Amino acid sequence: MPKSKRNKAVTLSKTKKKGREHKESIVNSIRQAVDDYNSIYVFSFENMRNLKFKEFREQLKSSSRFFLGSNKVMQISLGRSVADEIRPGIHKVSKLLRGDAGLCFSNLPKEEILRLFEEYEEHDFARTGSTATEKVELKEGPLDQFTHEMEPFLRKQGMPVRLNKGGVVELVSDYVVCEEGKPLSPESARILRLLGSKMATFRLHLICRWSPEDFEVLKEGLDLSDVESS
Repeated sequence: MPKSKRNKAVTLSKTKKKGREHKESIVNSIRQAVDDYNSIYVFSFENMRNLKFKEFREQLKSSSRFFLGSNKVMQISLGRSVADEIRPGIHKVSKLLRGDAGLCFSNLPKEEILRLFEEYEEHDFARTGSTATEKVELKEGPLDQFTHEMEPFLRKQGMPVRLNKGGVVELVSDYVVCEEGKPLSPESARILRLLGSKMATFRLHLICRWSPEDFEVLKEGLDLSDVESS
């Protein structure tokens, strides 16, 4: 009797998690970057798009280096208090590594970094759970932007559609795709993509800057109580 494939042994020995060695490598890389670059910036991001961020990083690779990942690992790299900071005042940078944040090490003048970050903006399709920036409503009638092959798919997304006698996709009643200020459902996100409606904007925001000479906060309205008390 042939051996059942369900009983086939599967080895997991080749699967490796990012453990201590990986974390130590990041710590060492960040500490080396402190020596190699003139300034350190903490930045936050919204609607991260990995490909777009990679393109932005490539533009600055000759003068700057970026780190994204565990805030805790980045904090440990720099030092989280006066007692363990690797440079005077640099623990204040760690205090502002919160939430969706990263580090930018650069030899560019401050004014140039400020300009690059402020001007950077990329529009993309919003994902499920994102907040709709406007109300999108489709009116009853033909939907000429869709081919007849799309009718079954649109129906699965909850749209009240049919094929009319001319083979054109038609809405049998008005349909609200999304409401401004409300999270997008998976169906709404798919429909908006089909409509070419880009509601997500990938932006980077500078939080603070550190150099051997000084430390300054670049974003207004931050809670600095833990920074000032440290």
